[in-house]
Amino acid sequence: MSVARSRPQATALLEDEGAGLVEALHCLRVAITVFDCDERLVFANEHFTYIFRSLPPRQELVGRRYDDLIRLEIAGGDIATLHEEVETYVARRRAQLFARDYGSRDIPLADGRIIEIKTRRTPSLGWIALWSDVTEARRNVDRLHTAIALSADAFAFYDRSDRLTLCNAEYAAINDAVAPSDLIGLAFSDIAVRVFLNAIPKGDAQGWLAKRKAIHGEAAGAMTMELADGRAFLIRDRACHDGERIVVFTDVTEHHRIETALAEQTRTLDGTRQALADTKAQSQVQANYLADLATRLDQTEASADKTKKTLLRTMSHELKTPLNAIIGFSDLLATLADQAGPEQIREYAGLINLGGKNLLRLLNQILDLTRISAGRYELNRQPLDAGLALWAAKDRFDGAAADKDITIDCRDALPGLTADADEYAVAAILGNLVENAVAFTQNGGAVRLTAEAAAGTLRLIISDNGPGIASEELARIQEPFEQGGRSTHDHPAGGGLGLTLAKAYCELHGGRLTLQSAKGQGFIAIAELPRAE
Repeated sequence: MSVARSRPQATALLEDEGAGLVEALHCLRVAITVFDCDERLVFANEHFTYIFRSLPPRQELVGRRYDDLIRLEIAGGDIATLHEEVETYVARRRAQLFARDYGSRDIPLADGRIIEIKTRRTPSLGWIALWSDVTEARRNVDRLHTAIALSADAFAFYDRSDRLTLCNAEYAAINDAVAPSDLIGLAFSDIAVRVFLNAIPKGDAQGWLAKRKAIHGEAAGAMTMELADGRAFLIRDRACHDGERIVVFTDVTEHHRIETALAEQTRTLDGTRQALADTKAQSQVQANYLADLATRLDQTEASADKTKKTLLRTMSHELKTPLNAIIGFSDLLATLADQAGPEQIREYAGLINLGGKNLLRLLNQILDLTRISAGRYELNRQPLDAGLALWAAKDRFDGAAADKDITIDCRDALPGLTADADEYAVAAILGNLVENAVAFTQNGGAVRLTAEAAAGTLRLIISDNGPGIASEELARIQEPFEQGGRSTHDHPAGGGLGLTLAKAYCELHGGRLTLQSAKGQGFIAIAELPRAE
């Protein structure tokens, strides 16, 4: 038969149970503190003074406000170096008591430990705070972050709500994000759409997204993803035991290319039989082609023979003329050395010098043209002010123009338009074009130099009001050793390489030379060069 306990017996039992509960709290390896509604400490277990070793015994802390305890932690040297004012730090610590999201807060200590604080309101509008040593857990997380950051693969972790909680820079880059923080918190479905819109070649969006989501829903799935830039990634998507997921992207571009090449070779082998079947039909085409090729070779041989004869004829005249002048006047100097006066010697020396320069110029033109034709001419490209280049060409030929009372107008060659070009080549282009304009313009005429921008290019325009040339002659005079013949007076036409070189230099830059003229309507040369960014 049960006997009911008396009221004193029940009270004693409750006190014993309360004392036992307090002793149990003291045995915990987690610090527990209780604060009243005025933020004053009501209770702290023994582990609290173990965490903050500089504080007085817990019994002496009872009744102190929470902000006083924080200041004691700082004064005792328990807290790691602060990067803000003490009162600002205290205010941020106190703010946790009033946060409604019950979020935790990490406190770095001076000895390297990390303490996590969690707070909850009590029914009496006070607070209970739990202080846990999470040093090892945080270090493990830091190690995980470091390992992921160092990995060449792209890593991502999704929580049980399928939202991104962690990823490295490689994963962010694939998803067209500047930093991992731009993606944290996004749902997997949103990130999958983001990948398709920014990286996947446009195609069957619904089909691709359905396949990707199906892989994501499996316990362990994999698929290959090919990006628009040609890279390929193996996607491995695996579920964790706690409902979270790990996604790894591995770059398999080279393997993918090898597989593609092998598949292409297989298709090629399959097509070989068909190609062999077509051989008989193609043999007739080849025979016709060989016959046409033979005809072209005959024409090329005839053209080469003509060019050789033209070269020999031109060289015979253009090389012999300055050489005869050099030899003749040097012989005169030797013969009249004792009789010639300073003025005569100076005149002969000037003629010898002029002949040597003409000879050197012709040889340099031939050498430059030979190097360009052989593909051995290397351009030294750099930003070049087109307006200044035209003004330099004007200064170079002002003397020769003045001798014929010709005006060189350079007002439309304003600086500021920049070409991506070789300075020597541009100087050679402008030198040949301006020299032609001055040479073939009658006394009292005018030459105009202009620079203008076009779509991605610069146009350097040299125009004159000379006698011009028939339009059907424009193609011919751009060939090597061809003379223009547009002057109405006797003028040494040169070796016929100026326009050829100007055209070659323009094309070497990826531009072109355009000539416009008609009888009695002047002459226009347009050199187009790439514009600098």
